[in-house]
Amino acid sequence: MGLFNRKSSKVSHDSKSNPPSSPRVSNPPLKSPAPSKLTNGGTFSTLSLTDVTLPRPPDPNIDPAAYLRSIYAVRERSRYIFEKAKRHQLSHFEVDMSMFSKTAEYVVAIIKRDYAPDYLSIPQHGRWQHFDVGGRPRVEQMIATWPLTVDNQERTRRLIDLFLVSVLLDAGAGTRWSYKSKESGKFYRRSEGLAVASLEMFRAGAFSSNPEQPCQVDGPALKRLTADHLARGLQVSEDNPINGLEGRAGLLSRLAIALNNQNLFGTDARPGNMLDYLLSHPSTRASSVPVIPLPTLWDVLMDGLAPIWPSSRTIIAGTSLGDAWPCKSMPTSPPAQLWETIVPFHKLTQWLAYSLMVPMTKIMHIQFAGADLLTGLPEYRNGGLLVDTGLLTLKDADMKRGLKAYRDNARLKGQPGMEVVPLFATDDDVIVEWRAVTVGFLDELLGEVNRMLGLERGDGLTLAQMLEAGTWKGGRELAEVSRPNTKEPPIMILSDGTVF
Repeated sequence: MGLFNRKSSKVSHDSKSNPPSSPRVSNPPLKSPAPSKLTNGGTFSTLSLTDVTLPRPPDPNIDPAAYLRSIYAVRERSRYIFEKAKRHQLSHFEVDMSMFSKTAEYVVAIIKRDYAPDYLSIPQHGRWQHFDVGGRPRVEQMIATWPLTVDNQERTRRLIDLFLVSVLLDAGAGTRWSYKSKESGKFYRRSEGLAVASLEMFRAGAFSSNPEQPCQVDGPALKRLTADHLARGLQVSEDNPINGLEGRAGLLSRLAIALNNQNLFGTDARPGNMLDYLLSHPSTRASSVPVIPLPTLWDVLMDGLAPIWPSSRTIIAGTSLGDAWPCKSMPTSPPAQLWETIVPFHKLTQWLAYSLMVPMTKIMHIQFAGADLLTGLPEYRNGGLLVDTGLLTLKDADMKRGLKAYRDNARLKGQPGMEVVPLFATDDDVIVEWRAVTVGFLDELLGEVNRMLGLERGDGLTLAQMLEAGTWKGGRELAEVSRPNTKEPPIMILSDGTVF
């Protein structure tokens, strides 16, 4: 499979469909599919969806902010840096392409270990699996406690409520934090710990203003949720610190504001009401199963959640771009336009899209046309895999600068001081370049991994499946072996809890 050579649905000349304009409330009279047993959910876009028309990306010369906020821009702009990587022209990393096959072999070994020979059973990358850590089907167990009067549509709304809040809380927790489950008494860390914690808070009504319905998320409840409340829910203390607590609390507080958009989130200000917006959107195909264009979901997440991102992010023409950053490896001459110097990633929004598609597919049997527009997630597990396998090596000057930053940071109370690795801020040019080249290598790895697994083009793993079963898991496992005390990635990122 060539770089970025992937099947896609037809693209139209319209940049966006006209959205419905009336406010929404829960439980509209839309018919839900009959209840069905929950499964891994298959893939997002294996149906014949090539006749579904997708909107074209915005023209960056006309509306650069809209282009850089689109899902199309992530792969297109990252590709520029990846092409430089293949020519050994990166600013901060050396690339050893002789390690590419060995990296793919490692990913294949992880996949075979856990899933051979039934590769079709690999779930799509998403938050659902984190809730089920330890083999306990917590989501299904929770659904089983709901009355039979709760139909599939309301079930899906509730899971969207939960998954959205849980993903927003899913930034790096740090090496010292853990969560003790109130149900099992077991301790969980990192993403799985945050998943179990958010699930138990959800079931206890921490995000609901309706005491009669604890299993929901709504704006009034989030508006009252303080950092202290969140700390208690996550069991944070001086002896159990978590990175970016204030940043996480700030995201949820700003989410309360975003949920005031009644067109998307209804009069009761619930994230789950986006389901009704999506089902009734003019771009949605109402066939044997609903078919929603991925850009329609993307617009809901990018536009509907725009108020939650910090105002300090990169801005063009007065518009905050979110997770998008200037990079020195982008074009500078002939004189480049400002938008050409910026690389967008929108990692949390992509993680949200991957995660929210799962319950909509599992329960409502919704299919998403153009789901392959989503990229590999540019974060430290996938990127760490490339460094720990020797495919990428930080250049000497940046290594020295990063190690000094780590030592300086280690002098601060509660910060790690062992297993020294280079440390950089989220907006550092090293991190931006690392993330961009990660997007490109993940695309390239997908083709090589499928070839090594002997999977034909039409039956190969999707990118979401490789992320789930191979690269993300492999990156974590390499970190655990290489740095057993901290289990941190080979390059650390100073995070405020709003990106990683």
